[in-house]
Amino acid sequence: MTAPSIHPSAIVDQGAQIGAGTRIWHFVHVCAGAQIGEYCSLGQGVFVGNQVIIGDRVKVQNQVSVYDGVRLEDDVFCGPSMVFTNVMNPRAAVERKSEYLPTLVRRGATLGANCTILCGSTIGSYAFVAAGAMVRGDVADFALTAGVPARQVGWMSRNGQRLSLPLRLESGQQPLRALCPVAGDPYELTAQGVRLAT
Repeated sequence: MTAPSIHPSAIVDQGAQIGAGTRIWHFVHVCAGAQIGEYCSLGQGVFVGNQVIIGDRVKVQNQVSVYDGVRLEDDVFCGPSMVFTNVMNPRAAVERKSEYLPTLVRRGATLGANCTILCGSTIGSYAFVAAGAMVRGDVADFALTAGVPARQVGWMSRNGQRLSLPLRLESGQQPLRALCPVAGDPYELTAQGVRLAT
């Protein structure tokens, strides 16, 4: 098993759980209660709070703060300088630590550079949040969202390729299928959203 690699300039507080093969780069701070899985990468200037759970093979790029209440499942990508929040109405003079809202980013999702994820949101599996977007609600599995505020503009494959599917079916329309243009795996659009086809 490969031991974690921690740069000498990083601060990893005693009690933090760091999985095998994880790389922690320059000027990172990982708080004592954090749980970080195997083969992750935390880029320069990353902060990880106490009440944070990070799965396996997660990539957190430079200058991202993962605050208390955020959970990242396996294979999540957090682009450079993207933002998480954990309080909806912060005030410097008003203590609101008991009001943190959880944020869940499900397996394989991508959060583009400089996007903002407001607390209380769930980002679906393999969803793709475009660079600079501002998400203030849940994002469906495989959904592509963009803009401020973010809105769905398409569907993405597990490979990160746009699928040739409409946003939704017309009333009474049968499910539609599309192939990932790179990997070739099949996807199906139903009334409930997109899923891997069997």
